[in-house]
Amino acid sequence: MTTPFPFTAVVGQDDLRLALLLNAVSPAVGGVLVRGEKGTAKSTAVRALSALLPEVAVVPGCRFSCDPVAPDPACPDGPHEAGPGSERPARMVELPVGASEDRLVGALDIERALAEGVKAFEPGLLADAHRGILYVDEVNLLHDHLVDLLLDAAAMGASYVEREGVSVRHASKFLLVGTMNPEEGELRPQLLDRFGLTVEVAASREPEQRVEVVRRRLAYDDDPGGFAARWAGEEAAVRHRIAAARELLPRVRLGDGALRQIAATCAAFEVDGMRADIVMARTATALAAWAGRTDVLAEDVRQAALLALPHRRRRNPFDAPGLDEDKLDETLEQFAGEDREDGDDGDGDGDGDGDDDPDGPGGGGRPAPESGPGGGGDTAARPEAGEGGEPRPTGGGEQSAVRAAEPFRTKVLSVPGIGEGAAGRRSRARTEHGRTTGARRPGGALTKLHLAATVRAAAPYQRARGRSGPGLVIRRDDLRQASREGREGNLVLFVVDASGSMAARQRMGAVKGAVLSLLLDAYQRRDKVGLVTFRGSGAQVALPPTSSVDAAAVRLESLPTGGRTPLAAGLLKAHEVLRVERLRDPARRALMVVVTDGRATGGPEPVALAGRAARLFAAEGIASVVVDCESGPVRLGLAGRLAGELGGTPVTLDELRADSIAGLVRDVQGTSRRAA
Repeated sequence: MTTPFPFTAVVGQDDLRLALLLNAVSPAVGGVLVRGEKGTAKSTAVRALSALLPEVAVVPGCRFSCDPVAPDPACPDGPHEAGPGSERPARMVELPVGASEDRLVGALDIERALAEGVKAFEPGLLADAHRGILYVDEVNLLHDHLVDLLLDAAAMGASYVEREGVSVRHASKFLLVGTMNPEEGELRPQLLDRFGLTVEVAASREPEQRVEVVRRRLAYDDDPGGFAARWAGEEAAVRHRIAAARELLPRVRLGDGALRQIAATCAAFEVDGMRADIVMARTATALAAWAGRTDVLAEDVRQAALLALPHRRRRNPFDAPGLDEDKLDETLEQFAGEDREDGDDGDGDGDGDGDDDPDGPGGGGRPAPESGPGGGGDTAARPEAGEGGEPRPTGGGEQSAVRAAEPFRTKVLSVPGIGEGAAGRRSRARTEHGRTTGARRPGGALTKLHLAATVRAAAPYQRARGRSGPGLVIRRDDLRQASREGREGNLVLFVVDASGSMAARQRMGAVKGAVLSLLLDAYQRRDKVGLVTFRGSGAQVALPPTSSVDAAAVRLESLPTGGRTPLAAGLLKAHEVLRVERLRDPARRALMVVVTDGRATGGPEPVALAGRAARLFAAEGIASVVVDCESGPVRLGLAGRLAGELGGTPVTLDELRADSIAGLVRDVQGTSRRAA
């Protein structure tokens, strides 16, 4: 077995280590979500934690790790008699991004269940992780239905497997730890809320600290066993402190004053629901136990807020996580001093153990209100005063970036036909989850049994198979897989005209607001997004296709404008992006959204060249929408002409709004079918 990197040898990352240790002291805190850039010791710290957890006593031979003192009466391997057990180290189980539902929750042997009437159950990762750690690397890339399953198990402390009338339940209590790189996409707010704590991690910018990181890593790689031995004393001390804090935890008192501070803080930051209050209370109690105290102080409440609230205060996907620490201190000060019998000095200034580093969770401090999408404050930045009166630029010079107008709600734009891409919420697709539409022979392992079709397939052969009792005689060839239809996520590629003809400030603000609205819709529908821009002498990929809608919003906000309109270059660049993406992910279908007024200038025969480029998309049947940005009393209809060449649908900025878009999906599908 590989020797893990010692937990106490991790350099820096104080918030990450504290959050993990608090969950080790009190698993009821609800787990940790670790957000940060690559190469910041996220996985290393999580894997190292398992070596610090106390050993667990289990019933010998039980696949579900039942506690011998109080065995689970519903254990599938039970019932067990209470008595002495055997001890083993706490497990750390990793859930791969590509895991199936059966691998997570376990699998029933459907053939034996039907033919013999027995519950032949193979435990999954949720059973393996019971009384240990379940670690999900890149949790933001995990399919939504798998995230739902593991979070439900974490909340209920049990896993349920129900399939075609056969039901199995087993205990599943674990410390849930997820890590993610926000650049690769976000979790839905509902799922973020299910993680007890969150921390933001980043590599240190201090040269001395970076030197120490490299020094320790090289020493570990050269001699893992020797390196671990040098840290054995520190590891033993932390292990002992965790055990002592667990023993002290039931005696920690959470006074009314601390409870009022918790409630006031959650109300001040307008978090939804009551889960934040409960998590803060449990975290503050664990902090007191970790410090060896039996009373919760204001500094514990402050630190608990910094760990439990940043991911819960996000009002929409483009809000940056984090807390306004000045506001937090004001709230704690306002409600301090109401529980003096605790011996708490009530100063609430957070100068004790809970004092936080400026680079702590959420990045510290209030986000600048000017940051726009992806930066904090109001994401729906309105056009600046007076910008509508500026004359429209006519060419050459680059204009400064314009802030997006307020986003609005849009309805779905979908790709025609039925796909087989990644699960999402946009276009029709054959999926593992959804409504049953038919049955087929399984191509591999049976995952979703179509019971009626299986019975029909087996019924004609019962006499020949010598059936004599009430049960059916089932063979492997009789089994039928249920065909299901749900929704998939698509690749939404935005092709944005940033030329001088689009550069009037009020107009470009409206254009950015429309694209931002579509990005919000793409986030909600679990799409990948990409951004191609064109202006001046050519086109560029401003954002390669990614699951991070936040990144697209940031690139959009800083998009400069000006110059000629190389429409053909923009379309050809988009065609190349889609070609490469088809090779990388053939199952994910594309929807191209061209945002332009339809003009083409610069170079020889720009209009004819743009038409030839557009017909490439029509020939390949790529679904497309052209957002017509032309304005003024005289309109040339160039965007509509471009949509015809693409085999797509033209739509004005006003028609993108939810109350004006009712017929758009039908038009997109109809024109795409004709093009195909």
